[in-house]
Amino acid sequence: MAELRFTLPIVAIIFLYTWVLAPRTPRSVSPLVTFLVLALSIWRAVRTGEWGLRRSALWPALRGAAAFTLPTVLVLCVVGSTLGAVPRRANPWGDLAFLLPWAAGQQFALQTVLLREAQAATSRRQGILLAAAVFGALHLPNPFLAPVTLVAALAWCWIYDRHPNLLPLALSHAFCTLAILYCFDPKITGRLRVGYSYLQLQ
Repeated sequence: MAELRFTLPIVAIIFLYTWVLAPRTPRSVSPLVTFLVLALSIWRAVRTGEWGLRRSALWPALRGAAAFTLPTVLVLCVVGSTLGAVPRRANPWGDLAFLLPWAAGQQFALQTVLLREAQAATSRRQGILLAAAVFGALHLPNPFLAPVTLVAALAWCWIYDRHPNLLPLALSHAFCTLAILYCFDPKITGRLRVGYSYLQLQ
């Protein structure tokens, strides 16, 4: 378990918030949770020297992310538009401006902590599967988000394992989320809520 010394507290903090604290505390607590997760991720980066920004990996990672993101966004838009009314949102650039740092933070924790520690605890290939499974589980019990994030995390972790630069993955994450917001009825996506907050919608 020593290999998971940062993963375990990060997962515990997220589960504690999404299942226990979120329905009982004001939303102003959410930034504190984000701060704690990022602080642990940064602490590990300081200890290991891995920040997920290898320059030589930028263009290969960008190509890999584009090869995943473009068809994924297309599929999301086609499927979403066929399932119901397309939601009306007025500010795509504003949404994207919010999603980019939000996605970058998630990718930083996913790649430099969850993936690397999962690989240290298992193997290079099994670590990808384990990290993606944990990432998907953090989006339970939302029946839309959990499988979608599992599949996406498999692709993102596979790309990062070969080309460790998380900037293209943050772009991929942001654009995929933007496609979901603009192409799917919120009733299908559960308004992107997870944990107990998702159950409160039902």
